[in-house]
Amino acid sequence: MVNKFQYGGMAVLEGVMMRGPEQTALAVRKSDGTIHLEKEENTPLLKRYPFLKWPFIRGTYVLIESMVVGIRMLNASANIALEEEEEELSSWEIVITMAVSLGLAILLFMVLPTAIVHYTQHHLGGVVLQNIVEGLLRITFFLIYVYFISKMPDICRVFMYHGAEHKTIHTYENGEELTIENARKYSTLHPRCGTAFLLIVMVVSILVFVMLGEGNLFYRIWSRLAVLPVVAGFSYEFLKFSSKYYGNHWLKFMVAPGLWLQNLTTRQPDDKQLEVAITALKAVLQEKENISSQNIEELIVSG
Repeated sequence: MVNKFQYGGMAVLEGVMMRGPEQTALAVRKSDGTIHLEKEENTPLLKRYPFLKWPFIRGTYVLIESMVVGIRMLNASANIALEEEEEELSSWEIVITMAVSLGLAILLFMVLPTAIVHYTQHHLGGVVLQNIVEGLLRITFFLIYVYFISKMPDICRVFMYHGAEHKTIHTYENGEELTIENARKYSTLHPRCGTAFLLIVMVVSILVFVMLGEGNLFYRIWSRLAVLPVVAGFSYEFLKFSSKYYGNHWLKFMVAPGLWLQNLTTRQPDDKQLEVAITALKAVLQEKENISSQNIEELIVSG
């Protein structure tokens, strides 16, 4: 049986990146109004190491790969949009950038909520309530972070391209021709969005962290970091399941919070931004005829 590949991508500076099973396309609006399009072959790690496609393992792989590709594409889009001489990030630069980004994320969304709960645990009762409060703090910090960065003009434009990416994916998934007119009418929200995935991770972490019990602050922090691959694995499987059966009413209720959150990370795009997103998706769809007989199993997180 042939599985239908689920196309997706991410918004970048003045553009959109789209990923297919074999290729990645980056479309960026230049300062002169033209669209710069470039394509590259995807790294064939999934073919080389098939175990990376196994359930509950693929979630961690997709998360790491999305970060690596995202950093590269953001760098490339900035160079194109600003018409600077493009310099490819070296492997060490990508590693350092990822390490700094992960470090800040861990500090804000992991260490800080855990520390607050640890030092107030005597007022919170048992481990279940402590983890619920910790999870709510984590979600609150995330919402505050997204709200404030959304006020930055450059980030606001990225969120508009994020909306354009979702509208374009909706158009394709509904079997319509990829035109600006068709894309306009679709929602900027998508159940397979990376924003929804982050919310799922934070909710699943509450359930998983309960099983870790109590301990000193050092134990609380390192134990949560240790089980993050488990959290990512379960979260990814839920995202994959929910995107496949999104038409069920009971599942729409469960997915709704992730869609609501996207109201912070997407904006209504203009026609020029839709044109960029459509250009990127059309570029990766050109390979469709060559992969129609392949059994594609991986899911690319949209947005």
